[in-house]
Amino acid sequence: MTDVHAPTRIVFGTDGWRARIAEDFTFENVRRCADGVARYVVARGEQARGVVVAYDRRFASEHFAAAAAEVLLANDIRVIFADQAVPTQMSSYEVVERGASAGVVITASHNPWTDNGFKVKSPTGSAAGPAMLKVIEAGIAENGGTEIARRPFAEAEAAGEVERFDPYEGYERFLRRTLDLDALRAADAHVLVEPMWGAGAGWLSRLLAGGRIRVTEIHQERNPYFGGVNPEPIRPNVDESLGILAAGGYDMGLLLDGDADRAGAADERGTFIHQLEVTGLLMYYLAEHRGLRDPVVVSVNNTSMAGRLGKLYGIEVHETPVGFKYIGPKMIETGAMMGGEESGGFGFGMHLPERDGIYADLLLLDLFLRERERGRWPVSRILEAFHEIAGPSFYRRVDIHFQRAEYDRVKRHVLVDLLEKAPTSLAGQDVTGTQPLATNDGFKFLVADGSWLLVRASGTEPLIRVYTEATSPDVREAIIASGEQLVRGG
Repeated sequence: MTDVHAPTRIVFGTDGWRARIAEDFTFENVRRCADGVARYVVARGEQARGVVVAYDRRFASEHFAAAAAEVLLANDIRVIFADQAVPTQMSSYEVVERGASAGVVITASHNPWTDNGFKVKSPTGSAAGPAMLKVIEAGIAENGGTEIARRPFAEAEAAGEVERFDPYEGYERFLRRTLDLDALRAADAHVLVEPMWGAGAGWLSRLLAGGRIRVTEIHQERNPYFGGVNPEPIRPNVDESLGILAAGGYDMGLLLDGDADRAGAADERGTFIHQLEVTGLLMYYLAEHRGLRDPVVVSVNNTSMAGRLGKLYGIEVHETPVGFKYIGPKMIETGAMMGGEESGGFGFGMHLPERDGIYADLLLLDLFLRERERGRWPVSRILEAFHEIAGPSFYRRVDIHFQRAEYDRVKRHVLVDLLEKAPTSLAGQDVTGTQPLATNDGFKFLVADGSWLLVRASGTEPLIRVYTEATSPDVREAIIASGEQLVRGG
């Protein structure tokens, strides 16, 4: 029988700690997480540098953020607090601009609406890496069952120990260092923006306002229910926006997730441009249109097109485990121009070593407009031309959900079975290699024609993910069916 009084075991996954609101995600546990961050900052003697605290539009996020701030304030740590819900990457920007010791963001990103989460940013603006998180997790493990000191937020703010921030003006200036925003505003184009009721609502419209370009943005209101879908910019969650595009009148769609650190896109016909294609398109843009040749970092479940484009342009490509807590530090280590993960998160060396869906969407817009100047239009034609260069990419991901109470058991069972029963063939082709993931949470199987299957236990949700990137639709469907069978034990 479970001890109901035992403190929750809090472990940061691929991007933060996430849990169901009022079950494990409670004010008590948010304070424990904040205490872990406070211990990290105090141990480094960096209280005066401060911690940036931000939050998204989920249920009670602003109140959880204030609870976290109260713990930091009780430890004499200066707090820089968002004056409204903001995209997650704005905390990264503020951390870098202000030289802060860390950043805290209350968000569960694309998780179900019933969840919330706690993300930590490093002083570089990237997601906190394994070394930083290890220290924070150790502090959290020690504070379970103890009373955590806190200073009332209103009292501290009245005493001048809380600074409110609105990142918009500074972020726009930051964008202009690397992007001709005026040229984008002057473009003759009509863009549909889908922010999925999240913290990115209004940002692209505002950044592109004042020129010839027309921007129509849907779902701008705050809705913690997210319209009944997970706020992840993939199908079927974005099918409403794809239907609007298919009806005509738009040149493209630009998509964001619930906290706006992930990007997505669709063409003028409402055809979804999947995340691996976006990775390839952004890499192509930086190499072909910006003339950059610095390294690129991709997660193990991202596209094989990165390797092919790397050979074409002489770009070194590095592969990491899943999660920006690995990609961000690797970008910094290698001086990478870009880092990309399968889930639609992209960071850029000339911008931030952290995911920024708003910046990525603006780069996609710039790419499409530059390709139009070369005579390639509409966006569907740009995609065709791109695949002539980068090769095929028929991608699919299936999420197999489990009850939280059974997830650890299922995860162990699936991973052991996969090790013992690794397939020797997929889609009628030999498996040429089996690659255990570096994080010990899954396996990647390589197929003779360059296709691959990856099975991985999620680090943020109770589910097993099955991915494939294949050379044709038929091969894709055959491989994904085999992957589902492996997981379900059929």
